[in-house]
Amino acid sequence: MTRSLVLENLRIIDPSRNLDEVGTIIVGNDGRILAAGKDALNQGAPAGAFVKDCAGLVAVPGLVDARVFVGEPGSEYRETIESAARAAATGGVTSFISMPDTNPVIDEIALVEFVHKTARDKALVNVYPAAALTKELLGVEMSELGLLRDAGAVCFTNGRQPVHDTLVLRRAMTYAREFDAVVALETRDKYLGANGVMNEGLLASWLGLPGIPREAEIIPLERDLRIAALTKAAYHAAEISVPESTNAVQAARERGANVTCGISINHLTLNENDIGEYRTFFKLAPPLRSEDDRVAMVEALAAGRIDIIVSSHDPQGADTKRLPFADAADGAIGLETLAAAALRLHHSGQVPLMRLIDALSTRPAAIFGLDAGTLKPGAKADIAVLDLDEPWILYEKELVSRSKNTPFENARFTGRVVQTYVAGKLVHSL
Repeated sequence: MTRSLVLENLRIIDPSRNLDEVGTIIVGNDGRILAAGKDALNQGAPAGAFVKDCAGLVAVPGLVDARVFVGEPGSEYRETIESAARAAATGGVTSFISMPDTNPVIDEIALVEFVHKTARDKALVNVYPAAALTKELLGVEMSELGLLRDAGAVCFTNGRQPVHDTLVLRRAMTYAREFDAVVALETRDKYLGANGVMNEGLLASWLGLPGIPREAEIIPLERDLRIAALTKAAYHAAEISVPESTNAVQAARERGANVTCGISINHLTLNENDIGEYRTFFKLAPPLRSEDDRVAMVEALAAGRIDIIVSSHDPQGADTKRLPFADAADGAIGLETLAAAALRLHHSGQVPLMRLIDALSTRPAAIFGLDAGTLKPGAKADIAVLDLDEPWILYEKELVSRSKNTPFENARFTGRVVQTYVAGKLVHSL
């Protein structure tokens, strides 16, 4: 039980109700929202409530990040569930889905239960495990999907690894459909651009680096969409990066397939030119694309053709990042900068704030069936409070994550998370 909470005089943005108004949020001592809106105080504040004046601030449903890699179990030096949760709280992320790419892989009931227990005991935020679609992520043998679902896996994915065998994928999607579970996959062709390390194009040629063509994403995506339609499974393209992929997803929807898609915040705010002189913190999978691609993806997000934004938080140690560009590992951390980087799209006028919060919170909660993404009365009081106009610079020494491989080191931002509440409890405050 927590003390009742009243947040007054703030702008409330709640995409689940299409609500954007100045008002009050009242949280009961059970950690659930009693009222949120301009008329919230009509019923009066609970006796003994802690009242906080939040004039000039904006409250949104706590962010929901559907693609987070942690090192636990197996590589705790990169990130633990506890440290990832602290980083999430700093960035206003109150719920995240952890990928199964650990050692051992999350493909057994005991390991799903391990994530749940560790999160319950140590995490400041809600952590939901995704289970491996195939055993050991090898794409050869389907995991025990029903048992993993019963143990608490919220979706099935092959993490960083695509599933190349179409028969295995068809069987897995068919089973996942029976358990009302989402299959979320990265799309990357096994052979096209297999040796590539950045976007194929003129810049790659200038840098003397092998490229990855956009077709390496589009072709397996179109295959996955066809299998999803065949099996009538709920399919989520985890991380797309080129406009042709949004067109493919939209065409599948128009044919009646139950499909959604996500994009990394990196691909909305950065492009291949940021690689500069072989800066490995910008080596990602999929690779950063051209500026034209980035602009097209922002437009697709604003139009709702891209459903959600993810951080694709992927901590890497210095031993795997501070190497020649071609040899460095893919990935960047992102939980702490997800909100601030996304606000660039708001300040530039490219994406309305309501759509931005929908993609960061309400929509991912709906896709994966999580108790999150809303400020409706009765909902858990998972709240991110933002100062939209505060200027700040991200310094490496201030990062909470155990790994420091951020592409936004020394970046200037406008807007940041100033408070984060989980079930009405303050878990982060500047």
